[in-house]
Amino acid sequence: MLPGNVTAFHFAHFFMYLPPYPDYPVLIGNVVKLRPAVASDASVLLDISYYDGHKAETIAEAADMLGKIHQDYLLGESIHWAIEDLQTGELTGTCGYYRGGFGQGAGELGCVLLPQHRGKGYMSEAIALAARFGREQMGLKRVFAITTMDNAPAIRLLEKQGFEKTSDGADGVVTYDWGLNSKTE
Repeated sequence: MLPGNVTAFHFAHFFMYLPPYPDYPVLIGNVVKLRPAVASDASVLLDISYYDGHKAETIAEAADMLGKIHQDYLLGESIHWAIEDLQTGELTGTCGYYRGGFGQGAGELGCVLLPQHRGKGYMSEAIALAARFGREQMGLKRVFAITTMDNAPAIRLLEKQGFEKTSDGADGVVTYDWGLNSKTE
């Protein structure tokens, strides 16, 4: 319970409310639901399962990686969602805040979609839900994403969701920040 007349909006803008949470946040949009990714999801997510830059080669490795990601969540360093189609319940991908925790009020938003679900709007809604959650519920001052200059689909997705390019790295890495203008606030 927040004190006096302090609303959740005010709380998130003055304080950060970071993981772990008493109840894992489930975010529901018009097309997708973001829910905790669990070990039983490993077989579906195998092709897009990564941890510390390493790709899972087996279902057991994917399940182990999901366990490590959950441990990062329990340490307050990340939050990871499975993206589920609201109509069918089918898993379509994952997204969340990763790499480096939430230092200086910033969170790096990452996402990956299973190839058969690309181009259907799942990730657009998932990124929008996760970015708003980061700003409005977690109290992040900065929501950003990192990709490579040659990843045109990711760049289109980010720009469509109101992310703006804020840096070009010499190594072909680009950074996009969300909420720099009033249309995403």
